Amino acid sequence: MWSRELVDPAMRAAVDTLPSSMRRIAGYHLGWWDEHGTRTSSAGGKALRPTLTLLSAAVVGGSPREAVPSGVAVELVHNFSLLHDDVMDGDLTRRHRRTAWSVFGIGAAILAGDALLTLALDVLAASGHPAAGPGMRMLTAAVQELVDGQCADMDFEQRSTVELTECQAMAAGKTAALMGCACAIGGSFGGGSPEQVGHLRAFGEHIGLAFQHVDDLLGIWGDEGTTGKPVFSDVRNRKKSLPVVYALTSGTAAGDELAALYGRTEPPADRELHRAADLVEQAGGRAWSRHQADHLMATALTHLEHLPETAAAAELTALAHLLTTRQH
Repeated sequence: MWSRELVDPAMRAAVDTLPSSMRRIAGYHLGWWDEHGTRTSSAGGKALRPTLTLLSAAVVGGSPREAVPSGVAVELVHNFSLLHDDVMDGDLTRRHRRTAWSVFGIGAAILAGDALLTLALDVLAASGHPAAGPGMRMLTAAVQELVDGQCADMDFEQRSTVELTECQAMAAGKTAALMGCACAIGGSFGGGSPEQVGHLRAFGEHIGLAFQHVDDLLGIWGDEGTTGKPVFSDVRNRKKSLPVVYALTSGTAAGDELAALYGRTEPPADRELHRAADLVEQAGGRAWSRHQADHLMATALTHLEHLPETAAAAELTALAHLLTTRQH
């Protein structure tokens, strides 16, 4: 992807400025080398957020190349959150390889995440771009929302009941806020007007929430070869994701049976995982999340109607469709 060709060299240059201890862990997490520092061919992330950033700069008439620091900063923040998420969730694999904390230890992985967060702000400050100051404030505000969303997600694990509105608010903070920021900061670096930046932020937030709905569907019914997680992984972990919470609060017999399964203390057997997934579907959770993803994408596209009709806008539209129609 053309955006990766612009962002990757700048990402590597930024990570190279980290202390060697942090650089080693960050590079491993990003898929650049193994735990010994030997280069690997492991695929990194999808670079979704920096792609949104660079396209947003282009759609308002700016230069994607000049917006690269903002794309790098957003991607660094995203990876900060992933390093910490893996620790908090106890996940052993990411992108088909061991998570950083399982290789280097919990404390080291947390510190590496902290280093990436600090580096993101440094990249913006060092860019010298007129939008760097506002961009830093956009990014720190998004991080606060992300942290609040992650805190809510952890709190849900300890609660027997979660309201659907609470779950939607959690996803808006944990996922949608950074995607909205990615688009807004790109528009700002591209010289967009406040109105244009606002529409780009709304576009990103709606796509981000739609993305989370699809991700939650994949967390139950996704193919392991595609997601890198075992099938039914979210119900195995009794995760209160969007389709699950919809089912649990549906007032249906299937929802009540699912609540009983989720309330058990012993690990679920394989047959119970199949049953739990079936119950989410029977209670309407699968169809509801799919409908929500479609509706959110349609709403997101209405915000692009307020922006110039350019090739970049067409690419944003195509990317939105790609993100919300992933196989589940």
